Amino acid sequence: MSIWRVLLAVILLGMFIYAGYVRWSEWKAQKTIEVTKPWFGPYVDVTATPRFAFEQMANDKVKNIVLAFIVSDPNGSCTPAWGGVYSLDSASNDLDLDRRIARYRQQNGNVVVSFGGLLNDELADVCSDNDKLYYAYQAVINRYNLDTIDLDIENDSLTNREALNRRAAVLAKLQQQRRVDGSPLAIWITLPVAPQGLTPDGTNAVASMLSAGVDLAGVNVMTMDYGQSKDKNDSMQVVSEKALNETHRQLGILYKQAGVNLNSGTIWAKLGATVMIGQNDIKDEVFTLDDAKGINEFGVSNKLVRMSMWSANRDIECGENYVNLNVVSDSCSGVSQARLDFTKILMQGFDSEISQNAAIQTVSNNQEETSQIDIPEESPYQIWIENGTYLQGTKVVWHRNVYQAKWWTKGDLPDNPVLQTWETPWQLLGPVMPGEKPVSMATLPKGTYPEWSGTDIYQAEDRVIFMDTPYEAKWWTQGDSPAASTSNPDSSPWVILSQVEIEEIIKGL
Repeated sequence: MSIWRVLLAVILLGMFIYAGYVRWSEWKAQKTIEVTKPWFGPYVDVTATPRFAFEQMANDKVKNIVLAFIVSDPNGSCTPAWGGVYSLDSASNDLDLDRRIARYRQQNGNVVVSFGGLLNDELADVCSDNDKLYYAYQAVINRYNLDTIDLDIENDSLTNREALNRRAAVLAKLQQQRRVDGSPLAIWITLPVAPQGLTPDGTNAVASMLSAGVDLAGVNVMTMDYGQSKDKNDSMQVVSEKALNETHRQLGILYKQAGVNLNSGTIWAKLGATVMIGQNDIKDEVFTLDDAKGINEFGVSNKLVRMSMWSANRDIECGENYVNLNVVSDSCSGVSQARLDFTKILMQGFDSEISQNAAIQTVSNNQEETSQIDIPEESPYQIWIENGTYLQGTKVVWHRNVYQAKWWTKGDLPDNPVLQTWETPWQLLGPVMPGEKPVSMATLPKGTYPEWSGTDIYQAEDRVIFMDTPYEAKWWTQGDSPAASTSNPDSSPWVILSQVEIEEIIKGL
């Protein structure tokens, strides 16, 4: 046998082995996603008074805790400190923190440390030296032997682009180095949320992490303190479910923009919810035990990977000496409950140890295969067309889903991937159901209203037809084309009637 044949055989064998290894690696990565384990971990305010004995929670079968918050020391911007008050050493001396962590672990508990929070500066906000920032994070991780950390990014931290990019770059480097060393590091980012999902600042924070190469374990949203974004008729459970569903949609887009295609189940396996038990910071927002049961069932049903709460310190009824239950307490919930009622409810079905997920890496997987061919005979509403004009309230079918127009629209794709709901005129209602048949569209009979004339005078509430579309005058007008209402609705004297209004008009004819 010639030397060339031997070399060729070796090369082919090497290629075969490598291809097999690649396929095995891809299979392994795919499998790791499938085994992501749902976990519950309440936040513990380490520096709050009275001191909370989190080490005793192992007796209550709580397998994970999230200790909060590591921030920048006021006396040294690149120095980590608990709450800006205790250095790592003084926390050990004054709070006996190291020993308490060791005791919790002695009972098979897992510890996460959260950086940031509402009240102080997260390290990256004020530490502008990347090397020093790297060692600051590393010091905390090494001190407490962590395999999972949490970045709670709020308020000014969210709008500080330089800090966002600096934090992401440093954490990416740290995470990659730990993988090389055989000590994987899972990184969570915790963000405020509204019923409409993450704010633009929130999506920017996630995007900065992904762009820098951080392999996020997940995005944890603070389902609390909604303020004016909350519909007054919605319970805290309902509004939180809306927030989670929207965040799920946004997260899929963010990963796709980062070049990673994830199916719906995998995205849920990258989402967490943190509720604020009992009285929230906003007076009229109270998260009840019933809300806890509901959001837990939602999380289990959708296979949410993380459930947390603020905080374990507060999971007890306030005493008789607490004057005003509408004012948030650090040490009680403000609602009627037994000790750890919220913990016991929220942890159901989230009974895994967080360390089981630390080594999981994110890889693209196939999107769910669904038929996207729209068949008129099997569609309850008209199929969307690019040159169609759709009034507010109009329902259409597109790619086997039903959408409803939030305002007048033309040429806007119903399934166009946008991060913010206000960027699209369409609301997804849900899939076309088996056996559905076409529903006739309500249209005004010819002659219901006169055609618009550029010379006629119109008073408020006068109605006309313009290009087969009904309009109503908002005030006195002459010569103003109704067409302008679509491009500049505030200044136009005309408003397009909605589909609902058309249906009401027809009923009265």
